Amino acid sequence: MTESQRPSGEYPMYPSYGNGDAAYPPPPSYQPVQPVPMGPGTTVWPAPAPADAHYGGAGDGGGDGPYGHGPAQPAAEPPASRRRLRKPVALLAAVAIAAAIVGGGTATVIAKLTDDGTATTAGGGVIPGTTVSQSSKGTVAGVAAALSPTIVEIGATSTAGQSTGSGVVITSDGEIVTNNHVIAGASQIKVTLSTGKTYTADVVGTDADKDLALIKLQGASGLKTATLGDSSKVAVGDEVVAIGSPEGLTGTVTSGIVSALDRDVTVAKDGDSGQDQNQGQDQQGGGRQWPFEFGGQQFNGNTGESTTTYKALQTDASLNPGNSGGALINMDGEIIGINSAMYSASSASGGSSSSSAGSVGLGFAIPVNTLKADLDTLRAGNGS
Repeated sequence: MTESQRPSGEYPMYPSYGNGDAAYPPPPSYQPVQPVPMGPGTTVWPAPAPADAHYGGAGDGGGDGPYGHGPAQPAAEPPASRRRLRKPVALLAAVAIAAAIVGGGTATVIAKLTDDGTATTAGGGVIPGTTVSQSSKGTVAGVAAALSPTIVEIGATSTAGQSTGSGVVITSDGEIVTNNHVIAGASQIKVTLSTGKTYTADVVGTDADKDLALIKLQGASGLKTATLGDSSKVAVGDEVVAIGSPEGLTGTVTSGIVSALDRDVTVAKDGDSGQDQNQGQDQQGGGRQWPFEFGGQQFNGNTGESTTTYKALQTDASLNPGNSGGALINMDGEIIGINSAMYSASSASGGSSSSSAGSVGLGFAIPVNTLKADLDTLRAGNGS
């Protein structure tokens, strides 16, 4: 036997495939196609390998998988195309969510704007009447337009002369609230509406201790009425509007803020009290100043011996002679006080002339909750 001279390992040897013969190198192991992440929420599958006669695929061999033993694999959608389709869907979803949020917010705002609360006649509640329209709510013009028809001018004739004040209509048949000092001792009362129509009024009840009075028009019906609010909710700095007939100027509107709460104001209980020789009965426009006391000092004349003291709202809305009995109104169009006294620099300094009397930013109003608590007494004709 002749030995081969070929050194070992000179020619490569391949493993046998069962017949002892060398075989081609084994095919690569099958690797499943893996998804390619393209960012949050988007996955793109790669396109299949090109058709190849040796491996099948989409060529004429067909077949399963990469070795041509089954149907051809469909081509995957290119990544760019998939991204283009995804964006509109995401955009539509975002728009839908935004619309839902805006819609809910709008409904909330409308609900708040149209919620008038529950009407009640309790001391802390609201007695319904004319209110400010939603489009004008929160404006002086809106309050003036809504409430001016509910504020009247009162002319009272007494042995002391003619005085002018204001009043607030609270019932459609002509119940009007005013200050006691406006009508005290009057033998005749004439009331002029904002329309210019005039009525004769009768006194229903008075309460000198609270400086309040209730009168009623003869033969009136269908009048606009004011809403009595809740003075316990009033805060310093709240905007307010005052409406009345200062110096006989019917329907005058002024505005300001509530500048203090719970001021102890002392006023005369009797209509003829405190009118000394320096305090003329007939002043410009037919009005007369009403003397009051605060902090141990007397203003606008001598208050006399018969007086009463109450807790008042203080305001810098201009009040002048003739505003007494008129309304102090919040920006929702609710009556929060009945104007009752004002500081006059000329009278306080002892001057004899009243021609320069006027508001210097210190006016006072009886809280409306005091009025509401006293209404039944006034309607019954009782009082102090």
